[in-house]
Amino acid sequence: MTSRIDTSTAGDANHASIGVSLPHESAGLHVSGEALYTDDLPELHGTLHAALGLARHAHARIVSTDLTAVRAAPGVVAVLTASDIAGENNCGPVLHDDPILADGEVQYLGQPVFVVIAQSHTLARRAAALATSDDVIRYEPLEAVLSIADAKARQSFVLPPLHLTRGAPAARIAAAPHRMTGTFEVGGQEQFYLEGQIAYAVPQEMDGMLIYSSTQHPSEMQALVAHMLNVPAHNVVCECRRMGGGFGGKESQSAVFACAAALAARTLNRPVKLRADRDDDFTITGKRHDAAYEYEVGFDEDGRIAGVRVEIALRAGYSADLSGAVATRAVCHVDNAYYLSDVDIVALCCKTNTQSNTAFRGFGGPQGALVMEVMLDDIARQLQRDPLDVRRVNYYGVGERDVTPYGQRVEDNILAPLTDELLATSQYQARRVAIAAFNATSPILRRGIALTAVKFGISFNVPFLNQAGALVHVYRDGSVLVNHGGTEMGQGLNTKVAQVVAHAFGLPLSRVRVTATDTSKVANTSATAASTGSDLNGKAAEAAAHIICERLAGLAAKQLGGTAQDVRFADSAVHANGASIPFAQLVESAYLARVQLWSDGFYATPKVHWDAKTLTGHPFYYFAYGAAVSEVVVDTLTGEWKLVRADLLHDAGQSINPAIDIGQVEGAFIQGMGWLTTEELWWNSDGRLMTHAPSTYKIPAVSDTPAAFYTRLYRNENAEPTVFRSKAVGEPPLLLPFSVFLALRDAIAAAVPHAKRAPPLRAPATPEAILDAIDALGASPQEQEHQESNAAGAVTPPSPKTADTTA
Repeated sequence: MTSRIDTSTAGDANHASIGVSLPHESAGLHVSGEALYTDDLPELHGTLHAALGLARHAHARIVSTDLTAVRAAPGVVAVLTASDIAGENNCGPVLHDDPILADGEVQYLGQPVFVVIAQSHTLARRAAALATSDDVIRYEPLEAVLSIADAKARQSFVLPPLHLTRGAPAARIAAAPHRMTGTFEVGGQEQFYLEGQIAYAVPQEMDGMLIYSSTQHPSEMQALVAHMLNVPAHNVVCECRRMGGGFGGKESQSAVFACAAALAARTLNRPVKLRADRDDDFTITGKRHDAAYEYEVGFDEDGRIAGVRVEIALRAGYSADLSGAVATRAVCHVDNAYYLSDVDIVALCCKTNTQSNTAFRGFGGPQGALVMEVMLDDIARQLQRDPLDVRRVNYYGVGERDVTPYGQRVEDNILAPLTDELLATSQYQARRVAIAAFNATSPILRRGIALTAVKFGISFNVPFLNQAGALVHVYRDGSVLVNHGGTEMGQGLNTKVAQVVAHAFGLPLSRVRVTATDTSKVANTSATAASTGSDLNGKAAEAAAHIICERLAGLAAKQLGGTAQDVRFADSAVHANGASIPFAQLVESAYLARVQLWSDGFYATPKVHWDAKTLTGHPFYYFAYGAAVSEVVVDTLTGEWKLVRADLLHDAGQSINPAIDIGQVEGAFIQGMGWLTTEELWWNSDGRLMTHAPSTYKIPAVSDTPAAFYTRLYRNENAEPTVFRSKAVGEPPLLLPFSVFLALRDAIAAAVPHAKRAPPLRAPATPEAILDAIDALGASPQEQEHQESNAAGAVTPPSPKTADTTA
């Protein structure tokens, strides 16, 4: 694999400059195995282990419960049910519709019903497994809704539909020279964090509870545990030093594990650890929302969209969880990089008897934008044009055609120059000619290429969540300790925050330490999500450091002469009036002079506002942009394929740490490629998730990365005054692998060159899906009709999931 990284920014851990590729602050601990995760913490004397007893039906009434056999199992200390909860039996983050333990009714297969506490992890799991016996829990099965289609037919929703309109889309579509209708489906995605869900609850004096939780949202875990225990929030402390990945799956869904562990610890007054087995984790927790689309679009001879209607039906699962916010972001990203003058967008949160789906990197944005990319590809193929030309004619403009469907202006648009740069560096046009020549002489293998762009809004679309706090302590020896409300899940947040603080004081990075996220240090924090971690916490930490710098500058001016405005912090010293003093020496002087050497900092994102009733406003502080070119080769006999080359160009603003940002871009690209090509979730007719382990669920491996992998950061500066004019980089690049999916479509189209319609390829584009698309594309409309009525036809009929796109 080759990667183009600007090595001029390479640095070392002793250099504090912004824009330098410093190592991750825990890199050494990661590779040596010394990094402590929740399960690595030393267990206190008397620690017990918990496991969850899970429901055996997708929807059923609990007729009777007899847990005698479970309690009598070897090593079992106690078994707890919903009746043992003193406070509120709820772990839903927004609505109170998500019980910690099922009470009277189960709503999905795998829903926790009871908690077993035993002497060891293995004994607890063995006892919990007894829940599969009819002698333990008897059920009366109820009708289960297992698909988006069934939920839509029954008007079964967890929340009211969202509906955004602008202009007169129906009239514009009807008057357009060309019209198209179609359907499309995309599957969900398991977060598959390397470290599974885990919580360790330790009782404290005066009804206190300390929770070590692998969570992206410690404050929410604190609040939910407090409500469950019926104690004030100040009785509960939640701490998280680091996670082995989160990807949204530990934003709200870590709650059931934290609550169950805390319930057991409070009941028995002993420390209790709950570590979910991977199969149980898959079975209990929600995924990325899968989606079914219906669309109608009108366009002109150039492919320019006149009007569009889109319905997005999301599988929410059995409870609301975060589906409302996910659907809202999906609605706000249907436009992606394209100006839509007249739109009608509906989003449905369908209630099904499956796991309650939740946050996943991109948080609805990928689901919203994907349908537009598929639609543009359809338009291009109907017009027999290069899809890139159709995309570019629909790009947002600068100073015109620059208002989103929800009313926010796109003020920092760099789509055109970014695309031009990528076209040049990727040799897109020359490669497209070469691919056409290859396909003309290759009977089995077909190549495809596609370029797609991204415009992604940055901020929580719930305005009050856009706030953060931090504490900065300077000790007498000049070393610095930082605590902030964000959580480190491998993305490098702590490294960036440390760089920001080190830069403020003019210190090497080795003099700054970031401590575990802790609700007793910074209160009422938002989740580390929506790509806002560095924006929010970096700004808060910078504010705290600047307050201390101002105090020290006043003292330095007295000692060195000049004014406080003349004082500069650099090279581990403080400079003014042509003289300098070591930073540590000034700090000691400040202590003796009774100058406060710690401070808090707070940041609230400006400009953000949103009207949830009209779905209009300014939900994003700014936009991040990017583009990717992907080239694939497909074996038309087996459906197997390979990503040959990928060229990524992404806008991270003025990057704080280019190496970390490039890692995020590459990781997001591969993760998004997995969602669209290999990762397939499948429930059987009983509602059991059958793809529940690495043996049945395929995430991308190292071998799936292309041999030619070129990743660069676009040289840019955020138009908004973010921390050092940087831009968020966690979620936006996950949309770049749209280019992989559309390159597969391009290769399939080349396999059936006489077809004049778009390949009906579903996502994920597994080999089976690719073969289905080739077969369907090669069949005439008459043949397709014949195949549907005669299963013995020579050509395999399209899968029920296959898109039906007609002109």
